Order: sequence, then C-alpha cells, then structure tokens
Amino acid sequence: MESSKIQVLYDACHDLFSQEGLPTFQQIHYLKNLLDKIEAIDVGINEFASYDSSISNSKFGGSKGLLNGKSFSEITYIHIHECDNFSIGVFCFPAGKEFPLHDHPGMTVLSKLLYGSVYVKAYDWIKVDYTGCQTIGLAGRVMDEVIKAPHEPSILFPRSGGNIHSFTALTPCAILDVLSPPYSEEFGRPSTYFSDVPIPLLSGYAMLEEKPMPRDLIVHGAPYLGHSIVTV
Repeated sequence: MESSKIQVLYDACHDLFSQEGLPTFQQIHYLKNLLDKIEAIDVGINEFASYDSSISNSKFGGSKGLLNGKSFSEITYIHIHECDNFSIGVFCFPAGKEFPLHDHPGMTVLSKLLYGSVYVKAYDWIKVDYTGCQTIGLAGRVMDEVIKAPHEPSILFPRSGGNIHSFTALTPCAILDVLSPPYSEEFGRPSTYFSDVPIPLLSGYAMLEEKPMPRDLIVHGAPYLGHSIVTV
C-alpha cells in the first residue's frame, strides 16, 4: 500500500536527520520538495470548511473527521511528531493573530504555508552580542512581504535564510514546520523573543534586542487528525 505524504515526510526526516554529520544542500532540497507536495487535508485540516460547520459540537468545528481551518480563534499548534533529532507540526492562525519575532537557535527549519496569506518579517544576525543579560545586535532584513498560498516552502539555516522571524496572519492560515533539531531548554535551544528597531540611515537593517516572551502569546493545542505515522 502506498505510504501517505506525511509518512514519506517522516521517513525522509528520520533518514536525513539521524545520520552522522550535517545534511547536504541537495538533501535539504529533497525534503523541501516533499513538503511542497503536502496539503492541508494531508495533516487533517479542511481549509475549505465554512465558518459554521461542526462535528459532534467540537470546539474546532471540523467536518468529515477533519479540523476546520477557519474555526481557530487562537494560535493553535498541531503536534505530529517529535524526537531528539527533529519535530513536525502545524501552526494554525486566525486572521489578525501575530507570532512575534523569535529565533531558531542552531536549527534548520523548513516551512510550508498550507493555505491563506501571512505577512512575514525575517532577519539574520550581522553582529550580535551574547555577553550581557540580553542578546542584542545588528541584523539584516531577509524578508518583509506577504506570502499567499500556494507558495513554495521556505528553508532557514542556523545563520541564514531568516532565522529570526515573525508571522502575522492576514487570513486564516496554517504553516507546516519541520525543525531539526527541535527546541530544547535542556540542550541550550530555547526560543528567544526580540524587539526590532529599524535604523533610518541603514535601509534594510535593524537593531534587535532580546525581550521576555510576550504575556499575550498563548499557543493552544489541537489533535492531529491526519494519516497516522509509523515511527522508528
């Protein structure tokens, strides 16, 4: 029987991120191509459901055993898989919600906008100071634009591609993420949040300063209703 798209993605992530040494550029782009084939329905989301559709009075308002992509009233994370080497999950946003500027320390991240439109702002460090109580430094802007689905997946690396970024949903939308390795406080990979101050005389650059996690940033959870994954 043919494997589901999400199973193929898991198998490729396991093979790639469990190997010795860093993945090659060609291997990462192979993974990107797999992400590009995945649609919302493959991860258990009906992006075309009406706002008032429901199933068993579920707070997620799904239909036909799927989550309703328009029913999320808060930022919601659908956990698909996590191990020591990588994680796979989906962030779902209602229109108007923002995930503030944050980083991915030491990580390779592949993301695909499954549906909707989102404003993305992203930076990479030019010069950074980690010695004080707060991380602060000069960053160059990598992206400052609206992305609309369908759109090719993005790739960011530990030091390039827009490792520090924010999302603002312009419509209900969902983003499929693969992180390697995943966030871990224990292993020195916490998520750090930043404020950015543009530099008037240096177009495309800004000073970034670490700040506490915003108190109003709350990420809810929703069940994964896509194809089950056989894990190793």
